Amino acid sequence: MNDAPIQIDTGSAPTFALIWLHGLGADGSDFVPVIPELGLPPELPGRFIFPHAPYMPVTCNGGYEMRAWYDILSLAPGSREVDEASLQRSRETVRQLIDEQVAAGIPSRRIFLAGFSQGGAVAYSTALTQAEPLGGLIALSTYLPAPELVRRELSPANRELPVFAAHGSDDGVVAPALGLQARDWLEQWGLAPEWCLYPMEHSVCLEEVADIGAWLVRRLAA
Repeated sequence: MNDAPIQIDTGSAPTFALIWLHGLGADGSDFVPVIPELGLPPELPGRFIFPHAPYMPVTCNGGYEMRAWYDILSLAPGSREVDEASLQRSRETVRQLIDEQVAAGIPSRRIFLAGFSQGGAVAYSTALTQAEPLGGLIALSTYLPAPELVRRELSPANRELPVFAAHGSDDGVVAPALGLQARDWLEQWGLAPEWCLYPMEHSVCLEEVADIGAWLVRRLAA
């Protein structure tokens, strides 16, 4: 099985990189179709990287083995109990991908992290504790999985990290309250996340994707 990340360049000389993490049980191909829907102009060629989570037993799913960025020990409407060791392993995987792009010539300030659901939780945990300043974070239908871990390791370099956080108003998998809780935590730590709510369930919609594209264009022009 080839578990190398999917990499797609939209031009011959990418000017930014976006690492996009899928949700629980999916794989890196899940968000590849989003690229053309972002509506990015051709003068902003980018590199899109879609890694695959490893297979592991997931406790909250009866120990069933699936692609997961970390083990979820228990679910509740307003909280998640997660295994921090597996979360940190995934965080290191993302850090390696960031380092590879920096080595390839893309400055860290032109590198963005995005993630949906469990992937968004890893993106939160990585971006907020990354030693080098990043371009921004896109957190979709997700939550902050280990706020104390992030609080302990919050990076001065990303205390002004641009954040686009979005959620479905009818999400029955990750309650909107969990997304709002993450937004409130970020604000308490001095960040100013942009929060958007869409009339959908645990998914993405075209309006949301277009808003992400517009947000990326603004960030890349800053």
